[in-house]
Amino acid sequence: MKLFTKLTLFITLSKLAVVLLFVMLLPSLVDGVASRYNDYYLSQQKNKVLRVINKNGIDFYLQGEPDYGSYTMLKEEYISLEPAGKNILPDTIATLRRVVEEDTLTYRILTHVFSYNNKSYILEVGKTVSSIGQYNRPLQKMALYVLVGLIVITIVIDLVFTRLLLRPLGVIISNRLLHRKFPFKDHAPPIKTSTTDFKYLDASLVDLMDKIREAFEKEREFTSNASHELMTPVSILQTKMENMLVDGELSEEMEKQVLGMMKTLNRLKKIVNSLLFISRIENDQFPKADTFAVHTLLEEVMEELHHRLADKDLQYTVNVSRNAILRGQNHDLIFQLIYNLLNNAIRYNREGGAIIVSDSYKAGEPYRLSLRDTGIGIPEQEQTHIFNRFKKVEKSGNEGYGLGLSIVSTIARYHNIQLEVSSKVGEGSVFTLIFPEESLV
Repeated sequence: MKLFTKLTLFITLSKLAVVLLFVMLLPSLVDGVASRYNDYYLSQQKNKVLRVINKNGIDFYLQGEPDYGSYTMLKEEYISLEPAGKNILPDTIATLRRVVEEDTLTYRILTHVFSYNNKSYILEVGKTVSSIGQYNRPLQKMALYVLVGLIVITIVIDLVFTRLLLRPLGVIISNRLLHRKFPFKDHAPPIKTSTTDFKYLDASLVDLMDKIREAFEKEREFTSNASHELMTPVSILQTKMENMLVDGELSEEMEKQVLGMMKTLNRLKKIVNSLLFISRIENDQFPKADTFAVHTLLEEVMEELHHRLADKDLQYTVNVSRNAILRGQNHDLIFQLIYNLLNNAIRYNREGGAIIVSDSYKAGEPYRLSLRDTGIGIPEQEQTHIFNRFKKVEKSGNEGYGLGLSIVSTIARYHNIQLEVSSKVGEGSVFTLIFPEESLV
């Protein structure tokens, strides 16, 4: 999972957790706020009554009566004023029941004892509990809507900021890893970012790639030089042996030994030439600008191999679309790739066997070319190593050095061709070439 996706999930889930927690706590929070506001409202009403008494006198309420009581039409609020004892107690706020016109109602009551003209009075200001909570549900909905809106806004801001913050990392991955082809010949400029960590990561990757390229260049140079240097003594030895055979001064036994040595030298020359060929491919010395039809290329390959089919009485079948045309390839290298695979299919096939070449050609999908044989097959434990250079195996008494399939693998990598192998011992093998979608015309 990508880092941005993980951060997106974390941000979203954390916000949802906040919303869930807030929804669980919202009723108690709103009730607490409503209760505190009501207590404040009662205190304000008390102060209002006291200001009226200080200004107009207590008779403004008592009107000559020993006590005073008043309530609203729906009995939601009431005020009472009556004489009290001599002790002046501190204000209290409590939830109590009161009988108003034969109705018993529950009020939130503020009780205040004060002195006026050397007399003590009790002032009660009350409000029904039901009226206190009547706005709780609308308040809860409003608070929830506001919270959800803020959460959405913060998620959008977080995602935008995260995307902007991680954009240099995406550029680093794209430019340094995904779209960078080995052996990293081009020198890409530093990634523009203000994040120190990304700058360090980018510089470290560039340095690492430079070291890999230098090490690879040294290896290729060594392989190329060693191969060239080997060709000189090999050619000299081969010339001397040929002269010895031409002179005719050797005994029959000596001629056999010389011929055996010449075969070994020829094999050595083939190995050296194969190494040089691989080195040239890896050194990007072959242009990829050819366009050709697959069926035409197969015909060209079989022109050189058809005589070998008769030696083993092999049946060769081609089911390839004539509309399959490849571009951006090197004709000679693809020829060599298919030649090596078909050559092995013939070499390790059984007498009277078959070779089937087929393809899968669909618009919008990578082009697949499969080469199937009915040969001796490859053991499962060997299938992951058959493309390794100088992997020595024995098949039907024939000794192989792995350079043929190593060349196949090198050419495939050079053209970004995916190479798949499926094989069973005694049943045969299938080599599948999967060309990039952009290589089809």
